[in-house]
Amino acid sequence: MASVRLDRNRKKRLELAHPWVYAGEVASVDGNPEDGGLVDVLNHQGRFLAVGYYNPASQIRVRIVSQTSLAEMDTAFFAERFSNCLQHRNRFLPGADAYRLVYGEADYLPGLIVDRFGDILVVQLLTLGMDKRRTEIVEALVEVMAPRGIYERSDVSVRELEGLEQTTGVLYGECPRHVTVTENDLKLIVDIEEGQKTGYFFDQRENRASIAPLMRGWGERSGIVLKDIEAEDGTLEKLPVNKSGKPVTFPYWDGATVLECFSHTGSFTLHACKYGAKKVTCLDVSAHAIESAKTNVELNGFSDRVEFVVDDAFQYLRNQVKGLEERTERAAVAGAEAGIKAAAQGTAQGTAKAKADTSIPMTAGGGRTWDVVILDPPAFAKTKSAVAGACRGYKDINLHGMKLVNEGGYLVTASCSYHMQPELFLETIGEAARDAGKVLRLVEWRAAGKDHPQILGVNEGHYLKFAIFEVRSKNKK
Repeated sequence: MASVRLDRNRKKRLELAHPWVYAGEVASVDGNPEDGGLVDVLNHQGRFLAVGYYNPASQIRVRIVSQTSLAEMDTAFFAERFSNCLQHRNRFLPGADAYRLVYGEADYLPGLIVDRFGDILVVQLLTLGMDKRRTEIVEALVEVMAPRGIYERSDVSVRELEGLEQTTGVLYGECPRHVTVTENDLKLIVDIEEGQKTGYFFDQRENRASIAPLMRGWGERSGIVLKDIEAEDGTLEKLPVNKSGKPVTFPYWDGATVLECFSHTGSFTLHACKYGAKKVTCLDVSAHAIESAKTNVELNGFSDRVEFVVDDAFQYLRNQVKGLEERTERAAVAGAEAGIKAAAQGTAQGTAKAKADTSIPMTAGGGRTWDVVILDPPAFAKTKSAVAGACRGYKDINLHGMKLVNEGGYLVTASCSYHMQPELFLETIGEAARDAGKVLRLVEWRAAGKDHPQILGVNEGHYLKFAIFEVRSKNKK
């Protein structure tokens, strides 16, 4: 087998289980390695370190697939790896029929993604080494998973860095465009052909479930309390009543009002409704995404509690904040005018009864607020050079988002940009809170789910940051 000898002065990342060898770390190549073929990786002294597949056209020159000798990546090799992947998912997601089955480097199969949607599998072949073994990969998936169909979604730009064209299509069996799966007891219809990435984002599964405590406990703010009401048989029953003492029949009287931005298929909206939200605003810039969200909301019987908005999230948030500020200013002006009038009449009652002048239409529109605002945007920083712009983007949406959270409500915010490191993400949100005049209390901090394991030392796999903050104003106790 051909071999790659590493430079003496390289960082010892490979010894810490990092699966990539960069072009600048290679001192020499011995033999004639086939493009995409296996090579032994040696240190500068010629000591064996690992085996990986080679691509002279990529900046990642070698991707490691084994820490011991390996002759070939054949069907048996992939079948063994896929069996290990399945065992991991069965252990941590028992009974689930939809999840990420293969997560590239973290499952010791760099360059390969496989998502399971019931009996349909969707694969991404991201590298030359995996692309050249699509036959073995399909054979092994059929052997281990016995799927009805396998569909390829290798329509990603990263393939071009490997010298490959983007491609999609059926690899095996029958693949309907839309498949129905279950997540946290919710039904979802996924578009495997036109949906983003492979059709659905499994990495937020546990994070979506974590919003459950935020969805109830809001009725008292509206003056609704539980009181003992005497039933016809004379027994006492605790029922919700409003300020006037009348029973409240709406079943979600204690639920939160929720805004989900960048909704995609409406996954957070579905979970909010499941856990008791009173009203959810589901927003995405893509009309196709909103149609998918509508279908999923209808499928789960939540249509009466969800409104849908097709709009740019940045602009929508700004418009709502501008409307809120305009409303506050009008109320202040009306209050000042009423105070002057009251002083002239020798009474202070005018000030107490002052209301905003609603005869003048608001120019900005909007002005709505919610108990919970959820921000789950796409990656803003896909390269290191894009970090500065990403910081501005994350600060913008979080600053406006937290301004629209009712006092004591919650901001749920995430970043899937690897280059946006956790410390920088929190620092950016902190700057937004400072400018918004808010105090944030961190309630929950999470990463990707259990079907997205992480290899210690491979920081590139630690991409997802998810946080829940309680939001309060600095000038309020």
